[in-house]
Amino acid sequence: KKLHPIYTAESGSSSGGSWVSGIKTLIYVVYKSIRTVVFSNKLNFLLPFGPAAILAWVFFLSLVGIAPLAERLGYATEQLAFFTEPTVGGLLNATFGNATELIISIFALKSGLIRIVQLSLLGSILSNLLLVLGCAFLCGGLVLQKEQLFNKVTAVVNSGLLLMAVMGLLLPTVLHYTHTEVYFGKSELDLSRFSSCIMLVTYAAYLLFQLKSQSDQYVSLNEIEEGVDDDKAPQISKWESVIWLLVITTCVSILSEYLVDTIEGTAIALNIPLSFISVILLPLVGNAVDHASAITFAMKDKLDITLGVSIGSTTQIALFVIPFSVVLGWIMGQAMDLNFQLFETTTLVISILVVALMLQEGTSHYFKGLILLLCYLIVAASFFVHDSSAGEEKN
Repeated sequence: KKLHPIYTAESGSSSGGSWVSGIKTLIYVVYKSIRTVVFSNKLNFLLPFGPAAILAWVFFLSLVGIAPLAERLGYATEQLAFFTEPTVGGLLNATFGNATELIISIFALKSGLIRIVQLSLLGSILSNLLLVLGCAFLCGGLVLQKEQLFNKVTAVVNSGLLLMAVMGLLLPTVLHYTHTEVYFGKSELDLSRFSSCIMLVTYAAYLLFQLKSQSDQYVSLNEIEEGVDDDKAPQISKWESVIWLLVITTCVSILSEYLVDTIEGTAIALNIPLSFISVILLPLVGNAVDHASAITFAMKDKLDITLGVSIGSTTQIALFVIPFSVVLGWIMGQAMDLNFQLFETTTLVISILVVALMLQEGTSHYFKGLILLLCYLIVAASFFVHDSSAGEEKN
């Protein structure tokens, strides 16, 4: 990997230079780093919404303020990946790819808001599957005016993994609603924790398969996550990347805490179902940058990268973030399980089946994208009239 010019030119000053010169150099490097990370992206004009949310305690300001931070978190991860081996870089992208969702889940679990954790993660999956992929297929088909091709092997593998994740979510739900638990109130939770451990093992094997596969028919994790030319150089140094990663993660954590604390009050104040805010609004803003990237790559006829952004991210949420949340809840003493309730689980199953059918041919066109978008509109309307707490009260 090539380094940015300011890092290839090592200090040529004499060893006897004054420490004042060293301070000036340090100030210049800090200034250059801040300008590159903070002011190089137009989305960063939303950054002031973060401090404003802390001062005003407003849900929507927190929601908007997280969007640029999530994008910069991905940027810092990509910059750090330039200085690592391909395998480590792939693992970094896989780990921090859904860091925003994971951080929000941690704070929600800490507050005992298990339903918000379940609904927000469900919303991320539905958004990536229907909205992101639908927009990408639609825009790519309209711009290029042709049927686009993508790696069918990758799509089939990811579809299979998603169906496995659905199995993990479906069985605890069915066990609960059929009232067939051997130990009432315990078997469902035990099954969820066991299934989550299996799903985490599966995800680890999936990463290993991606990172080690030498098959030309399979798109590697690095190719999907980077989506850039080999000649692209890092814009900041390794240690700058690490520092920015820590700073941005801390900011996302602080803002996520405010977001979680205000979400229920917002639902009551605006008379909007909590399920609609958690399933539709949270992922819509939190994943805005990934949405834009997927659409951009589709219009450049790079559908394999588009699928990596949408389906790959969905697989990470389904096989890593959700089961990790269950295990984390187990550690924290919270009864987080995989019973997402009947309405939500049914919506997820149908959505994954629709997308799997769309991907099985290895081709896409604008009409497929339109179908996925219309499906998402139906899902959004359904959650707007769905009371997620009603199912809990009746059961």
